[in-house]
Amino acid sequence: MIVALACDHAGFYYKESIRKALLERGVSVQDFGAHSEEPVDYPDIVRPAAEAVARNDCQRGIIVGGSGNEAIVANRIRGIRCAVVWNLRTAELSMAHGNCNMIAIGQRMMTETDALAIVDHWLAATFAGGRHQRRIDKIDV
Repeated sequence: MIVALACDHAGFYYKESIRKALLERGVSVQDFGAHSEEPVDYPDIVRPAAEAVARNDCQRGIIVGGSGNEAIVANRIRGIRCAVVWNLRTAELSMAHGNCNMIAIGQRMMTETDALAIVDHWLAATFAGGRHQRRIDKIDV
């Protein structure tokens, strides 16, 4: 599995921490930036990451910003289901019910420890299928 990582300047620190943790677990990462805390416009970074997930160049994607609202950009790309997650339960349900191929985390909304736990929980979660697949099928029509 290859995980796309993207952040703006407000999410740089956690993105780097997540990148390191994923690599230590043997997960491949494609880092779309930002590569510093210099101010950037998040659509310029999130869109290419989401497009890579939509093409299946990357199988999952994680966006880190200040609030998580960067998910708005990802969700404009056909085939992307990106949820803003803020605890283990929202991470689990984003996959179990939404089959989300991307998540967005707000660095200003949680601790680094919580962010890392959320990523692990989301990557370990499985899609429930059934009625949830029927609902997902109605999204991109």
